Amino acid sequence: MQDKSRITILGATGSIGTNTLDVIARNADRYEVYALTAFRRIDVLFDQCCRFKPRFAVIPDRKLAVDLQDRLRVHGINTKVLSGEQGLVEIATDDGSDTVMAAIVGAAGLLPTLAAAAAGKKILLANKESLVMSGPLFMTIVRESGAQLLPIDSEHNAIFQCLPSGNVTQQVKKLLLTASGGPLLREPMDRLQSVTPEQACAHPNWRMGRKISVDSATMMNKGLELIEASLLFDISAAQLEVVIHPESIIHSMVEYIDGSVLAQMGQPDMRTPIAYGLAWPERIESGVPFLDLVKVATLNFEQVDLNRFPCLKLAMDVVARQNSGESAVLNAANEIAVQAFLDELIRFTDIPIVVEKVLEQMGPVSAHTIEEVLALDANARRLAAQRVGS
Repeated sequence: MQDKSRITILGATGSIGTNTLDVIARNADRYEVYALTAFRRIDVLFDQCCRFKPRFAVIPDRKLAVDLQDRLRVHGINTKVLSGEQGLVEIATDDGSDTVMAAIVGAAGLLPTLAAAAAGKKILLANKESLVMSGPLFMTIVRESGAQLLPIDSEHNAIFQCLPSGNVTQQVKKLLLTASGGPLLREPMDRLQSVTPEQACAHPNWRMGRKISVDSATMMNKGLELIEASLLFDISAAQLEVVIHPESIIHSMVEYIDGSVLAQMGQPDMRTPIAYGLAWPERIESGVPFLDLVKVATLNFEQVDLNRFPCLKLAMDVVARQNSGESAVLNAANEIAVQAFLDELIRFTDIPIVVEKVLEQMGPVSAHTIEEVLALDANARRLAAQRVGS
């Protein structure tokens, strides 16, 4: 019997992390949990440690880490609790695990994900911001270390499944990323400035965290995915297209030079791409209900209205300019603007304005080292914070 694959989950208490644990639990004969990390949801992490008994757990705050260690010890759990960014990097590179699920939301996932890549791990990439921020630097580290990079975002995972063995993109005419349009697709334009955080987070198809839900409502999420796709699949901006598909049944498509279009279909449930990434090139049971096409009956598609979704237009322009630093600026400014909206400091329609002004203020920028990426990120956050008054 072959040894079990040992999994480290960066961001275990979020939606991707909890879904990953669900898939692992369904396939306990193949996988075991090696390490788990969390940000604020310490009680959830405690419960996960009690159930899965990982070797390590990591949280940001040192004092809370000591408290968690004591709680686990009282319950007879031998998990060692680490703290801070150093702890994240330590477990991301630990020889005890072979696979790292990179699911920390936002820029906070950059350094541990890069460290995992440099250590030559199998990386299941759900933290798109890491790749968006560091761009070609990330892909160079993956190539040089021999790491295995598998996309977990439903769109990129779908494309990966539809590409031929060896990722022969010279046979590809276009990659089509589908987008549900989010909860505000039919909202009258004159009401968008009055949208509340609750409305923006009420996604019709997917259950996600608040930040990514707002990104879906603005379609910045799809913009970040365009940047990610251009890097993952070495494809030009002219070969990327976004199509509105409200049902979220087709997760993305690949159009080939012979006129064929291959699509990956399934229920809108992240356990499908997670299971595919864990088992690739095999497939395992995920717990996702099977798709009943007769019940679905109709699939709809429509062109994106960039006037309704200016965040997507900003990201498309960044992809087209192929500037190595602009994507980091875009991501950082967006994170600050989205949090300001969630904190009710700015309106929903102010989000793209903040991002655009920061891009204009910083101008053409480049980044070739991790230090330069982090400097751009910090500067963009500072300028965005000034604009939102936080």
